[in-house]
Amino acid sequence: MLESSGTVNFGESRLVIEDIVAIASQKKQACLSRSPEFSHKIDSAIKFLDTLLEEDGVIYGVTTGYGDSVTVNVPLDLVNELPLHLTRFHGCGLGQMFSPYEGRAILATRLASLSQGYSGVSWDLLNLLKAFLTHDIVPVIPQEGSVGASGDLTPLSYVAGALVGERDVYYKGQVKNSLEVMQSLGLTPVTLRPKEGLAIMNGTAVMTAIACTAYSRAEYLTKLASRITALSSLALKGNSHHFDDILFSVKPHPGQQQVATWIRNDLNHVDHPRNADRLQDRYSIRCAPHVIGVLQDSLPWFRQMIENELNSANDNPIIDGPGEHVLHGGHFYGGHIAMVMDSLKTAVANLADLADRQIASLVDTRYNNGLPSNLSMSSDERRYINHGFKAVQIGASAYTAEALKNTMPASVFSRSTECHNQDKVSMGTIAARDAMRVLQLTEQVLASTLLAAIQGVRIRIENGELDHDTLPVQVMQMYDDVCGFFEPLVEDRPLDKLLRFTIDAIQTQRWSLYP
Repeated sequence: MLESSGTVNFGESRLVIEDIVAIASQKKQACLSRSPEFSHKIDSAIKFLDTLLEEDGVIYGVTTGYGDSVTVNVPLDLVNELPLHLTRFHGCGLGQMFSPYEGRAILATRLASLSQGYSGVSWDLLNLLKAFLTHDIVPVIPQEGSVGASGDLTPLSYVAGALVGERDVYYKGQVKNSLEVMQSLGLTPVTLRPKEGLAIMNGTAVMTAIACTAYSRAEYLTKLASRITALSSLALKGNSHHFDDILFSVKPHPGQQQVATWIRNDLNHVDHPRNADRLQDRYSIRCAPHVIGVLQDSLPWFRQMIENELNSANDNPIIDGPGEHVLHGGHFYGGHIAMVMDSLKTAVANLADLADRQIASLVDTRYNNGLPSNLSMSSDERRYINHGFKAVQIGASAYTAEALKNTMPASVFSRSTECHNQDKVSMGTIAARDAMRVLQLTEQVLASTLLAAIQGVRIRIENGELDHDTLPVQVMQMYDDVCGFFEPLVEDRPLDKLLRFTIDAIQTQRWSLYP
C-alpha cells in the first residue's frame, strides 16, 4: 500500500496537472467519488449498453469490428470475446519502456477519463484501476507504437492486458506477471465487458500523462534557468541594471516581467546594484528574461490545454447513459496535446541554448571578466595540466545540439494508417516523448551550467570580489547547498557522478526556488 499525504478524488471535480504528478510521485492516493451523481452516470451507462445489446443495437467496437472493420458485424455470441482480442492484437509495442513513475501517471490519467462517466465501463474496471494505483501495480508499457489517433491504442493495450491478467507489471521493484500479483493480493482480474477494451485503449491517456509530467518539469526549469542566470551574472560581474523594473515595465509580457523580477531579486539589485565594466552584457545574460519568459508566458495556455484533455471523455463511442445516446466521434484525437508538446519542447530547448551560451562565457577568459581559464582553481604552478570545466562545456554543447535537433514538430508528420481509416492522426504521443527527451537534455545542460556558475561565484568570493553575506537568503542557501556536495574543482577529476547527482536534484526539485 502507498503512504500518502492525501487523496485525489476521481469523478467528483476537475483535476489539475498536480493531481497526476502527485499520484505518479506516490504522494497521493486515488479514490473514486461516492456522490450519487457519479454513481448514476456509471450505472446508467452500463444499463443502457446492456439494453442495446439485448435489443441487437449496432454499436461501434461492441457489435462491429474495429476501425476499417466497422462494416463487419460481430455475431452476438462473440461480442464478449471482442474486447479481449483488441487487447491482444495491439500487443506489438516496441522501444524503451515507460518508467513506473510514468506508468502511474498513465493509469491515473486513464482513470480520469473513464471517471467522466461517458465510457460505459463497469465498477469492477474502475475499482481495479484504483487498486492498481493503491498497491503500486504498474503495467510495463512500451513507448513506441502510437500515432496519437485512435488514441494511444498500442501502449494502452498493455494497461488493458495487465488488468485481465495477461501482461507484465512492475511490482515491488520487479517485473512480474499481473495475474500472479493480483492473486497474491486477493484481487480479481477484470473480465472485459463489451466496450471496455475500447474504453481503456481508445484515448489520449499516454500522451496526456506524459504531458502532465513534462509540464511539471518545464515549470521548474523556468525558475532554475532564472536562478542560474543570476549566479552566472554574479560570476561574470554582470550589470544588474539589465533587470531593472522600470526597464521591464515598458514591455508588458507578464511571464517575462516575472523572470526579470526573479533575477533582479536574486542579484539584490535594489540594495546592491552592480555596474559591470561593460555597459551591456552579452545577450545570454542581458536577454535571459526574454528567452525564459517565452516559456513562462506559455505555461498558462499549456496548462489549459493539458487539463482540458485530462478532464475529458476521450474514447469512442461516447456513451451518454442518462440521455440514452451512443455518440460516434473522434475524441481520441490528440491534436491539442501534440501542439502543446511541440511548443513546449521548443521553448525548453531555448533554455538549453541559453545556458549553453552562459557556460561558454564562464569558461572563456576573453569573456569571463578575469575568471581563470575553464574555471580551474589550480595553483599557478599546476595550471598547465589542469583543464577544469573544459570538457563539461563541450558536453553541454553536445546536449544542447541534440535538444535543438529534437524540436522538429511531430504534429506535422501525420501518416495515413489502418486501411486509410485513420488517415489523419495527431502524433501527440511522439511529440510528448520528444518533449521528455528535450527536457532530459536541457536538465543536463542546466546542471552543467549551474555547477560552472557556482564555481565562478566561489572564485569571486574567495578572491574578495563578492561578499557571500550580501547574497539574498534563497540564493545563499542554494549556493551553500551545492557547495556542500560539490567540492572546489582544483585538480582535474571525473565529474560524471557529480553531474548525475545534480541532474537528479533538478528532477526531484531539490531547491525551493521562487514562490
